[in-house]
Amino acid sequence: MSSDPLLQHTDSYYAAAAPTLPAAAALAGRVSCDVCVVGGGIAGCSAALALAERGYRVVLLEAQRLGWGASGRSGGQVIFGTAVDQSELEGMLGADDARRIWDISLAGLALLKQRIERHRIDCDWVDGQMFAAIKPRQWLQLRAWQAELAQRYGYGSTRLIERAELRALLATERYLGAMHDSNGGHLHPLRYTLGLARAAALAGVEIHEHSRALGFTAAGGKVRVRTAAGAVECAQLVLAGNAWLGDTAPALQRKLMAIASYVIATEPLGEQRAQRLIANNAAVCDTNWILDYFRRSSDHRLLFGGRVNYSLLDMRAVAPATRRRMLGVFPQLAGVRIDYAWGCLLDITLSRAPHFGRLEPNVYFLQGFSGHGVALAGIAGQLAAEAIAGTAERFDVFARIPHRDFPGGMWLRRPALALAMLWYRLRDLL
Repeated sequence: MSSDPLLQHTDSYYAAAAPTLPAAAALAGRVSCDVCVVGGGIAGCSAALALAERGYRVVLLEAQRLGWGASGRSGGQVIFGTAVDQSELEGMLGADDARRIWDISLAGLALLKQRIERHRIDCDWVDGQMFAAIKPRQWLQLRAWQAELAQRYGYGSTRLIERAELRALLATERYLGAMHDSNGGHLHPLRYTLGLARAAALAGVEIHEHSRALGFTAAGGKVRVRTAAGAVECAQLVLAGNAWLGDTAPALQRKLMAIASYVIATEPLGEQRAQRLIANNAAVCDTNWILDYFRRSSDHRLLFGGRVNYSLLDMRAVAPATRRRMLGVFPQLAGVRIDYAWGCLLDITLSRAPHFGRLEPNVYFLQGFSGHGVALAGIAGQLAAEAIAGTAERFDVFARIPHRDFPGGMWLRRPALALAMLWYRLRDLL
């Protein structure tokens, strides 16, 4: 295994609480297969597993370690839908296709739970997720959203929690009310991703870590993927590197922005103290545009994160700034030690809608999960496998979503977005 810290898992609570596995050998020389998958996160491991279960010979290339990116560092919240409102999807695609995307997102939740059970993935799954309102207008919006989910989409697993009841569930005065979803939940994202990778390997997938795809060529119905020490020749390619794909597929980067989100983990609080913070053990996120999210861990820590950074310039301030936000919710934790602080890069699109499609007839890509990747990335890999096998209806619904480039080009788009986010921060405060 390389001693380069970039080739190891980040110093996170998840990495400390996950099994230490020997690195899969880097690709050396030339190999051939039916499908090459680039990216060892949830989307890539899901695609590889689904393809191998269909009998395809699959090679998976991961530039660092399996689950090294956002798949192994996120807040671990499992949420229905996508990051864009259904009404906006209806404007992009029409009501029928928007409804199909909604149904697929629910299939993603079901698939995640099925895989945890079928492959016996030890990832601390817990039922229950809540959206919490800070301001009166947000509470009104939550009430309207809950009614729409029930009446228009037949989604019956949510319920509204008024302030008095919520105060008994969350040991904070910050929130006016919440919407609880019993179908959502939370998990240890790195252990879940490694569980998918293990299932893929058992199904026959050939996995290579420390094997960055440097580029690819597609011609004559074949694809050749280059790495530093080898190449993969295949009939089909799935690009699932998301925020870390970079120059491997430059055409995709214009539609994508990498943003940083941060998480801290407290010292173990003890079971009773942790239960008092979140009595129902649900995952919680607020409804601000730039949101906070938090949950309990299986060893009774509080994991608290959020406050995305679009400039990527303030990494040294991560722990103190995130701790201050935690104390804004739970001031009773003022004397608690922070054991871990880490960040992850999320891949967002301009509309926040997921971005799936093809660069060539046999080159598929999956990206733009925009913070909803735990469940959505899993079903995305399944859709890519279906499309490769000849049943592309569900994949093509997503491929029809229109996507615009981020304004400002590669050099100016990040400062422009950072300025736009100042407006949303001000809006959250109003």
